[in-house]
Amino acid sequence: MVSRAERSPFADWWWTVDRWLLTGLGALMVLGIVLTMAGSPAVAERLGLQAFHFVNRQVLFLGACTLVLVSISFLPPRYVRRFALLLYVASMALVVLTLLYGVEVKGSKRWIFGVQPSEFVKPAFVILAAWAFSEGARRRDVPGTIIAMLLLPTTVIPLVLQPDIGQTMLISIVWAALFFMAGLHWLWVIGIGGAGVSGILVAYKFVPHVRSRIDKFLDPGAGGTNASDTFQVDTAMESFISGGWLGKGPGEGTMKRILPDSHTDFIFAVTGEEFGVIFCMFIVLVFAIVVLRGLIVASKNDDPFCRFAAAGLVVLFGVQSAINMAVNLHLMPAKGMTLPFISYGGSSMISLGIGMGFLIAVTRRRPRAEIERPVSAA
Repeated sequence: MVSRAERSPFADWWWTVDRWLLTGLGALMVLGIVLTMAGSPAVAERLGLQAFHFVNRQVLFLGACTLVLVSISFLPPRYVRRFALLLYVASMALVVLTLLYGVEVKGSKRWIFGVQPSEFVKPAFVILAAWAFSEGARRRDVPGTIIAMLLLPTTVIPLVLQPDIGQTMLISIVWAALFFMAGLHWLWVIGIGGAGVSGILVAYKFVPHVRSRIDKFLDPGAGGTNASDTFQVDTAMESFISGGWLGKGPGEGTMKRILPDSHTDFIFAVTGEEFGVIFCMFIVLVFAIVVLRGLIVASKNDDPFCRFAAAGLVVLFGVQSAINMAVNLHLMPAKGMTLPFISYGGSSMISLGIGMGFLIAVTRRRPRAEIERPVSAA
């Protein structure tokens, strides 16, 4: 127990963080280890590795993620902005290098030096966009909205060139949500929606693997003899059907033995087969608690920057979770997007630690005297 009378940095942190958010995130981390134990051994055996190779690595990633999350959550808002700016510049530089020297996997260049830089762009982008929109909303002498509008194409154009349509779509959705919070006119809503639809049509026209995935989603018989684009989605659906309401039991699933990404993008399907639809609904509930709690805390924050940043980070977290589960349920084309804290992945896990560390930092309860003036934004 930590006394309220204690004035140590940890005591100040403990009595100002939102413990509902911490509990929800902690529950997802524990679920992630359990479900990695269910979904990854079959993949490890196919690759000739030890059965718990991915489990052991996931535990290491989770430890690093937790350390990053807690460390960042101690930062005051002005240092959150500064750290996000440095992270954004470094990550975008790596994204550009990835276009030139990255390893091509499944038609996209997303990896360099064993890292996926686009994962780290996301939380940094949200913080910078939140700062720009919040400053534009409360100070007429700061062109915050213009900065935010320039920030979006600067970020998504390199991602489109990789191409990484999933991350592009996710960042664009979060940006649009922040723009809406900033009080945009309905004409802007129509314009942004039209731009989004146009972007999808352009990707469908000029990016072969995007066109293939959309065609396969709309018509499973389309695309000639190559069935690889829908194999994982079809197998995922069979996993849910096979598991039923209560599942076959831990370790009893069979579809994971032929599902290539059963430990990453399609771990939710493995969960459905082994633990059942009811348990999947419980996981959805935990994600919903984190998202709703984050939005509630954000709405009560007196600092515009903290309010925008918290809402943007929660939207990022919630939309990414929803997209992954929707792909597993064949409700949308495959996007190559992980399920936060559940899917295996080092870059994804550390990025989540940064993003959720930002969220805890900007939602900490602070006296009004600590709410910073706009001039301290840099």
